[in-house]
Amino acid sequence: MFHTKNFICLTLLLIVMHACLSAQTYSKETVVIETTLGTIKVKLFEETPLHKENFLKLAQQHYFDSLLFHRVIFEFMIQGGDPLSRYARPGDSLGHGDAGYLVPAEFNRRLVHKKGRLCAARDNDDVNPTQASSASQFYIVMGKVRTAQELIKTEEKINKRRYNSLAAKYNSSEEGKRMNAKHAALLKANKNDSAQLVRSLMDSTLQREYQKTPPYKFTEEEVKLYTTQAGTPHLDGSYTVFGEVTQGIEVVDRIASVKTDSRDRPIDDIRMKIYILNQ
Repeated sequence: MFHTKNFICLTLLLIVMHACLSAQTYSKETVVIETTLGTIKVKLFEETPLHKENFLKLAQQHYFDSLLFHRVIFEFMIQGGDPLSRYARPGDSLGHGDAGYLVPAEFNRRLVHKKGRLCAARDNDDVNPTQASSASQFYIVMGKVRTAQELIKTEEKINKRRYNSLAAKYNSSEEGKRMNAKHAALLKANKNDSAQLVRSLMDSTLQREYQKTPPYKFTEEEVKLYTTQAGTPHLDGSYTVFGEVTQGIEVVDRIASVKTDSRDRPIDDIRMKIYILNQ
């Protein structure tokens, strides 16, 4: 028989589990993002101090003022912060400008890519094996609701990306460079069997490193979240989430719905002004 006391204990446990997943500490500052399509208010997370301090610093310097949301994809995200967008002409390719430095990744398993989250953009793993963030470019998640089957496929993609990231790190290490050079030299000398052996040793090294960490798998709480609320779960664990929209999510949807060109740049410029509202 299931007693009331047991039911209460189970309920409290579920509440605690939910709190652990969604727990975050908002910064005292409110970041205001004024755009030509409306105003968005954001709180930053104390759990990602490097990104919080960097974003506040740039806002205080008026770094973002008059920059564009230069990349917009419906049911995915809106992205801005490229300094080259300030004086960009119609049709210019954007997204490759930066502030001249990177911010180390601050991945937090509890901070997932649900709708309204503020996240740091970054270069791809092949040129950025540490997955460090752009100091200035950011995006706000729009996303969409997923099915349980889609999440299973997303887990596979995340784990493949994790393996590729480890491979990139290995190949850029001294050992990786040495082994790759040896492999290339053996192939050039037509010593294919020896080259294959070297490649097998490299693959074994990668597999051992990969198996040190359990495969990425969404928790039951995350499955419930992503199958009932919009988000971009395939970015979890590889892009830093450092804030959340607290007011103006309808503005995010409005921006994400505009017409864009072949590069996902809005046809009509959407400019921003970012400042800090202390509370």
